Amino acid sequence: MEVIKIEGGHPLRGTVRIDSAKNSTVALIPAAILADSTVVLEGIPNIVDVKHLGTMIEQLNGTYSLEGEDFIIDPSQLKNTPLVEGAVTKLRASYYFMGALLGKFKEAVIGMPGGCYLGPRPIDLHLKGFEALGATIKQEAGAIYLKAERLVGASIYLDFPSVGATINIMLAAVRAEGLTIIENAAKEPEIIDLANLLNSMGAKIKGGGTDEIRITGVDQLKGTRHAIIPDRIEAGTYIALAAAAGDEVKIDNIIPHHLEALILKLREMGVDIDVFADHVIVRGRQNMRAVDFKTSIYPGLATDLQQPLVTLLTQATGFGMVTDNIYSDRFKNCYELNKMGADIKVNGNAAMLNGPYSLMGTRVKATDLRAGASLVIAALIADGVTEISNVYHIDRGYSNIEEKLTNLGAKIWREEVEE
Repeated sequence: MEVIKIEGGHPLRGTVRIDSAKNSTVALIPAAILADSTVVLEGIPNIVDVKHLGTMIEQLNGTYSLEGEDFIIDPSQLKNTPLVEGAVTKLRASYYFMGALLGKFKEAVIGMPGGCYLGPRPIDLHLKGFEALGATIKQEAGAIYLKAERLVGASIYLDFPSVGATINIMLAAVRAEGLTIIENAAKEPEIIDLANLLNSMGAKIKGGGTDEIRITGVDQLKGTRHAIIPDRIEAGTYIALAAAAGDEVKIDNIIPHHLEALILKLREMGVDIDVFADHVIVRGRQNMRAVDFKTSIYPGLATDLQQPLVTLLTQATGFGMVTDNIYSDRFKNCYELNKMGADIKVNGNAAMLNGPYSLMGTRVKATDLRAGASLVIAALIADGVTEISNVYHIDRGYSNIEEKLTNLGAKIWREEVEE
């Protein structure tokens, strides 16, 4: 079993460069199969989810290759093969192949997606959107069967501004006949990134990043080149990490506007953050005041940053509460942090702390991707060595994490240990 080990107590200093956005990448790769010729995604992050998506393209008789940081997808020989086992079960974003294959072939068979368990994450809004466009849906034997004689544009209202449903409906609607209007659409930056890629391929999408997206269907999409936006969640994680364990850390290659809610809350805590056009400088390891955090849809505080912020709050003075209004079961990291010396109370969709706590290195496990990030931050500030297992979760969203942290002065390495 592979583990990450971290010796805590080493102040961090230097520059870390943020990679391209995971949450964009996992939508852009399935979107690329809608084209009839080669699509090049610039700045692909070195994360496990990319490998799984590449495997799924190969299962569909497409090809992909890596040239430096360019991810090159050739969908010209694509076949509509059922995706019911293997890579499809490894990540939740595999469900974006539903919308892409439905748009391209008017038919798709996809196994139920995998990924982190964060509480109930139904895909009913995705399926209702497909039905509105004219698809019939059948679920059996752990797979979803989608089929349409033709896709016809429709007005679709989302009961909740789901990022996944917004993206999946966009992927199907770009090849539907006529006008599709998605109302109460998600407004996250990743939606804009997807709209920009699809428009570059020849789609006609207006309103990406607003609550009303209008899509006029087209008959054909062509290949293109597209630069992926920086990862606001990785950036937010390193900002929280620098606030907890850094002397002075520059977080480079970011879009600060995407992190405005986080930056304002950290300043409320007393964290020293200077904001520039494409980077921030964080001076941490100082007296921090506890505050309350509440996650919400963009432009509010991202649920993906909730777990790293819980770790940061263990070092703040006073009572603080973190409420997750998106995923109710995203607090498993708290039980691991309590093993390290914290005293976090979890009640429903909220975690309560009254710090600061002195953390001690011990054996913990990453129960999901962002829980893993939370434990990395805790290990950096704990006394002694922390051993983190289930590191495949961390590798799904954070590329070259040992190298990046080592360059900042951390003591971090991987080992094979007996289970």
